[in-house]
Amino acid sequence: MAQGPSVCPRYHHAVELLGRRWAGAIIRLLLMGPSRYNELRARIPDISDRMLAERLKELELEGVVVRTVLPDAPIGVEYALTEKGKALEAPVMAIGKWAEKWLAAPTHSKVSSAAAKLSGSRRR
Repeated sequence: MAQGPSVCPRYHHAVELLGRRWAGAIIRLLLMGPSRYNELRARIPDISDRMLAERLKELELEGVVVRTVLPDAPIGVEYALTEKGKALEAPVMAIGKWAEKWLAAPTHSKVSSAAAKLSGSRRR
């Protein structure tokens, strides 16, 4: 069998990073400006605290998000996109335009049941 070109490792890494559950939503919200943890949590339906913390840490380790401890009382943490993260604006917005054109808006119950099925199949 003839083999064609392989997938570029950088492309594959980028798609895997952005394609992780909730990563795109987090980036999309941070494109609007810095947010505190609880603001992100409130604006992303159905995300758990554990998952939000995990995704933010992954994005921080990749250099996409920066975490800043605010000295205000009460002390808080703010998340913002780095220059590398802000460079994702065009592809993230392009995906949004594509979704508006080609995907039907899911109902909340469909999203919740799909997420439950997905997480149940991962536990097996």
